[in-house]
Amino acid sequence: MLFLYNIAIAVYGSLISIAAFFNHKARQWKHGRRNLFSHLESKIDTKRSWIWMHCASLGEFEQGRPVLELLREKYPEKAILLTFFSPSGYEIRKHYELVDYVTYLPLDTPRNTKHFLKLVQPEIAIFVKYEFWYHYLHQLKKTNTPTLLISAIFHSKQPFFHPIAGRFFRKILACFSLIQVQNVNSAKRLQAIGIQHVEVAGDTRIDRVMKIPTVAKSFPKIALFRGTANLLVAGSTWQPDEAILVDFIQQHQPPNWKFLFAPHDISSSHIEQLEESLNIASIRYSQINDNTDLAAIPVLILDTIGMLSQVYQYGKLAYIGGGFGRGIHNTLEPAAFGLPILIGTNYQKFEEANQLVKSNACFAIANLAQFTSTFIELQNEKVYRA
Repeated sequence: MLFLYNIAIAVYGSLISIAAFFNHKARQWKHGRRNLFSHLESKIDTKRSWIWMHCASLGEFEQGRPVLELLREKYPEKAILLTFFSPSGYEIRKHYELVDYVTYLPLDTPRNTKHFLKLVQPEIAIFVKYEFWYHYLHQLKKTNTPTLLISAIFHSKQPFFHPIAGRFFRKILACFSLIQVQNVNSAKRLQAIGIQHVEVAGDTRIDRVMKIPTVAKSFPKIALFRGTANLLVAGSTWQPDEAILVDFIQQHQPPNWKFLFAPHDISSSHIEQLEESLNIASIRYSQINDNTDLAAIPVLILDTIGMLSQVYQYGKLAYIGGGFGRGIHNTLEPAAFGLPILIGTNYQKFEEANQLVKSNACFAIANLAQFTSTFIELQNEKVYRA
C-alpha cells in the first residue's frame, strides 16, 4: 500500500505539472512551490520555537483560525508557520498577519518531508480537518513531535474504514497524538477501528463565525444596491447552482427581490459566462461607480475576495453553493446572521449543515422546482421566522 501511495503522489505531481499549461489554479499550485525550500530557509529562524499549522484550503483555515488566534494570544514569543496545500487558501491568506510565515506545503514525499521538518523542527504540529499525509505524519511521530488533528469529521466511506485498504490508512491516524472530532458519531467510528486517542471538541469555525456579526464592516455600495428590496445572497456558487438560480430569476422575476452572486470562481471568463446566461441587467461589484444607477439593476456579482462572510448582513435569504458537486461551502456564515439557507443535496458530510437541516434553518433542494417551491414557502413570514 505504501508503494501504491508513493506512486499516486508522484502521478498527482506530474498531472498538476501538465495541467499547469492550461489551468490557472494548477499553474498557481506549481509556481507557488518553485524555490519553496530556499524561501523557507531564509524565513525560518532556527533560534525560535515554531508552531506549525497546516490547512488544505481556505475553509480549513477558517476552522483553524480561532486556534491560531488563541495561540498568538497565549504564546506571543512563539513563531507560527502556516501552510496550505491549495492555492485557494494560500493566495487569499499569504499575508495573514497573525503568523510569522505562510507557504505552500511541499508534496508528500520522503525527501520533501525530511527536508521540511529538518528546517522547521516544529514544537507542535496541527492539522485541520481532512489532511492525512503519510510521510509527514510518520516523520512527526518518528521525531516524537506532538501532532494534533482538529475539527475532524469521519464518515463510513473514507478509506480508514475500508476492509482491505483500511489497515494502511489507520496507520496514518495512529501517528496523531490526539484527534479532535466534531461529533460523537465520528468518535464512535474511530473507536470501532481501534483509534482511541479521540476527543469530541466540536467545530472551531463556530467560534469564528459567531464573532462576524459583531465586527462586520458596512458596504455602502451593497446597501445602495439592495435599497428597500429583499436580497438573496448566493455564496460560493458553482455552475450547477448558478443554472438553477438564473432559471428561477428569468422565469419568475419575483417583485421586490434582488440577487447577489458570489461565485466560487471569480475569473473573468466565468463571470462573463454568468453574465451572458443571466440575460438581464447585472453589474460586477468592481465596476460600480458614482454614476451607476444601482436601483435599476436586479443582479450584483461579487467579483472580489474576502467580503462574502460579512455581506450576508444585507441578506433576507442565502443560497450556499457546492451541493451539486463535492460538497457545500460554509453555511455557518449566513446562519450567524439568522438567514434561512438553501443548499444542494450533497451536504451529508458536513455536520453543521446536518444540524441546520434538522432544525429547519436550512433547506436542501435537488432542482429548480424544489428551489421555487421553497422560495415561495419562505415568503410566508411565519414559515420564515420559524
